[in-house]
Amino acid sequence: MVAILPAAAWANDTVLNQSANTPSQPNQPTADITVSGRVIDATTNEALAGCTVLLKGTQRGTSTDASGNFRIAVPNEDAVLVIGFIGFVSQEIRVGNRTTINVSLAPSASELAQVVVIGYGTTTKKDATGALTTVKSTEFNRGIINSPEQLLQGKVAGVNVTSASGEPGGRQNITVRGPGGVRTGSTPLFVLDGIPLDNSSTGGATNPLSFLNPQDIEAIDVLKDASATAIYGARGANGVILITTKKGKAGTSNLTLSANVGISNMARPIDVFTADEFRQQVVAVGGVLDDQKASTDWQREISRTAVTQDYNVGLSGGNDKLTYYGSLSVQNQEGILKNSQFNRYTGRFNASQRFLEDRLTLDVNLTASQTYNQRPPIESIVGAAISANPTYPAYDATGAPARYQAFTNPLLTLNLQKDITTINRVVANVSPSFKITKDLVYKLNLGVDNSSSTRDLQSLASTVPQQDGRLESIYGNNQNVLIENYFTYTRGWNNHNLTALLGHSYQKFSISGRNWSINKFPISPIEPIYNPGLGQDLTLANNRPGGFALENELQSFFSRVNYSYRDRYLLTATVRADGSSKFGANNKYGVFPSFSAGWRLSEEPFLQSGPFSDLKLRAGWGQTGNQEIPSKITQALFTSNVSATTSYPLDNSTTYPAGTTYTRLANPDIQWEVSTQTDVGLDFGLFKGALTGTVDYFRKVSGKILLEVIPADPIQPAATYWTNVPDMTITNQGVELGLNYRYVGQSGLRFDLGGNVTFIKNVVNNSPYTVITSGSATGAGLTSATINGYVNGQPIGTFFLREYIGIDDKGVSLYRDVDGDGIGGTDKDRIAAGSALPTRQYNLNGSVSFKGFDLTANFNGVSGNKLYDNTANAFFYKARLVKGLNGPAESVGEPTESINNSAPVSTRFLKDGAFFRLNNLTLGYNLNPQLIGMKRWISNIRLSATGQNLFVITKYNGYDPEVNTDRTVNGISSYGIDYLSYPKARSVIFGLNVTF
Repeated sequence: MVAILPAAAWANDTVLNQSANTPSQPNQPTADITVSGRVIDATTNEALAGCTVLLKGTQRGTSTDASGNFRIAVPNEDAVLVIGFIGFVSQEIRVGNRTTINVSLAPSASELAQVVVIGYGTTTKKDATGALTTVKSTEFNRGIINSPEQLLQGKVAGVNVTSASGEPGGRQNITVRGPGGVRTGSTPLFVLDGIPLDNSSTGGATNPLSFLNPQDIEAIDVLKDASATAIYGARGANGVILITTKKGKAGTSNLTLSANVGISNMARPIDVFTADEFRQQVVAVGGVLDDQKASTDWQREISRTAVTQDYNVGLSGGNDKLTYYGSLSVQNQEGILKNSQFNRYTGRFNASQRFLEDRLTLDVNLTASQTYNQRPPIESIVGAAISANPTYPAYDATGAPARYQAFTNPLLTLNLQKDITTINRVVANVSPSFKITKDLVYKLNLGVDNSSSTRDLQSLASTVPQQDGRLESIYGNNQNVLIENYFTYTRGWNNHNLTALLGHSYQKFSISGRNWSINKFPISPIEPIYNPGLGQDLTLANNRPGGFALENELQSFFSRVNYSYRDRYLLTATVRADGSSKFGANNKYGVFPSFSAGWRLSEEPFLQSGPFSDLKLRAGWGQTGNQEIPSKITQALFTSNVSATTSYPLDNSTTYPAGTTYTRLANPDIQWEVSTQTDVGLDFGLFKGALTGTVDYFRKVSGKILLEVIPADPIQPAATYWTNVPDMTITNQGVELGLNYRYVGQSGLRFDLGGNVTFIKNVVNNSPYTVITSGSATGAGLTSATINGYVNGQPIGTFFLREYIGIDDKGVSLYRDVDGDGIGGTDKDRIAAGSALPTRQYNLNGSVSFKGFDLTANFNGVSGNKLYDNTANAFFYKARLVKGLNGPAESVGEPTESINNSAPVSTRFLKDGAFFRLNNLTLGYNLNPQLIGMKRWISNIRLSATGQNLFVITKYNGYDPEVNTDRTVNGISSYGIDYLSYPKARSVIFGLNVTF
């Protein structure tokens, strides 16, 4: 119903009709009266932005700005305005002799009527029985955003987003309720407007989701438990993230322009010795000082003040038959390391049109993008910058980078090396739906995700440092084709509501690549990338071309039933059967069911007079699968090569005859890895919905673990084979708590305060191996040494190390003797020294607004985790300082340490990874266009300033505690290792957004 408002504030509003719909008819009279006003929420007095204001009987309309204001032209006093907004009761108001009309809309239901995407359909928040969270675009993180994961950081309980490095366009590690397998990694399934994306990256180290323009995204729904994700079967084991892009609205026509400029600097340089400190320290440890009389900050020399520019144009609108949304965007981001650049160019178009008296609806989505990524040799220049002698000048007398025989100036490395990747990607789908009867709808979804990449790695010829010129080019193609057909039956009768879904899905993945290289380019002003013909070495021995191609197909049958009784007793049942070409004939299909139920206690008569505006208990159980093994690995493999390793002589001679032999036996019995999940949750609302919250207990157990092992059979032709490890399990269990409080005052003051915390425990049980290595070390004398892995009775990512206990009287490192053999520091003395996985994740969000001004802050942090500082292990110890290589005070942290002491992998370099960060802080102002005389053309102007990564509280002394250098071993994901990572940036972004 419509709220009764004070006459002084909202006088003379004649309400003709109230409806949940907003009608529109094709007719457009000539305007001669201009009407303006403001639309608010009748319950909270909060402005309703994006509310539709339509002239009844025409297609003419507008929408309210961020302050709820609107302006529209009408023909005469008899004109009727139709004001509508999703979740609110629409009003029809006769204009009469007024030019100002203020409107208060009453909610058609509470916030519980909010629509959430659940995969192959939608439901309302009040009817959802699974563990899921929706994040709207107004709640997204602000700042320099390269991919959708960053929008979610700190917003959803149980979801941990970690930037692998500070590199523009770099990978983001995201886990939903912890990693659950050996080969699965942690990345959830991303679904873009109904298309499940392929998470593999085309073109190397870039983030596979960086092609998306964040400003095109309307909402992100996170499905966390099996009852919510089982509809995606095998691909939902790590959770599902549904991305919904912006769509046009009937009766409106908007043009939006936005421009953002960001300035970034290195946030936390490593505190190495200054030139004066270096001179003292080298002498103090007994080294011979090579003093070139300069004072160079090498980290400053390789870095810069970087500028990011982001420009967007958006068009949207439509009528009752056709709605559309289109956008063009350009983002040019300089990295804080010199010669680091990420550019993205994106075009997007969405349209929805209705035919045949609205029985047929055709939805079209198209994204086309190009990303350009230039990467410097990160590890080389960062390693040189933190260790180079600071008394050496960076430039010679001519202003060019100085050349030295003693070491390679990192500025020269920047000039000599180049790594450029260009990726073109098109994601499109056409999705017609036909209403067979009023209760039954058929939908077809045809989608394609096609990307191609070109990567050029160039080394210029040089005399000092001495190197030959080289060019290597790598080409890649990924294609993902989707065909889905499904029926949805919806019926309500008496106190019953039923929605049933039945469908089929076919998806084919094709991935291929090829490469070639040329050596020995002369010193020339022409770069090899522009004229490969200058190369002088193109022999097969040194430059043999390479390539690969693989295909994988996934066929699925799925169904779901949602049932509710009296709007308070809820039931959901799902089953999906997945068949994958990766498995053999005996176990090609896996069946993954789930069940969940909800009880809306707040609808019971005995609680309706209580303090709860909402109270829902829910519980769910389900299974999801994992197929992450190499394609065709279950099939036999043959070779016809003639060599000592692929053939054998038939007599005592050394003559190897030609023939075809097995190199891998068929394995038709390998099975799907299965995760069994249980979730019990409570959703509640108090104080008329001002305080809302959710509590969840979850437990996920992954079994039938897929693993590559060494065969026990001595006649097995392959060195390794894939199998399911019997009895081995990986368990994630924990508790999530989220709270949000909203206050809206009569004066217009509003503030929102929210947060969430996750307590999670991960454990590996019944592993038959001492350690399954997942992370190895890098550096002189360290290469391939085990750092962490899967240890029985411990979490994933457990650091399996020798325990460092100090320095003996000879200045040599001591390690605890665990096995009691009298020798400390052997492999048998390794201990479980903590895990890279945090046991606590916490996030805090707050905002306040008043009279056009708003301030928003987002904090996030983790604790209970460790980091292995492979950088310190390889660079920061006394023996290097003696040789004239720089480092921090940590290098001389042990005063009695011998200069001949080695630094093997051990707990000496294991550090606390906990942190608390101010992720972003935004101050904005919504300028009323009327103040500058532009109200006739402009509906909204917004100015903003955002600080990103303004501070981080941590004990870690590397560049940043939020890091994960890829030290993967045999395809098993690594966790919590830092090695010469790209430094994080601290940024300030200024933005302007104008809506016409």
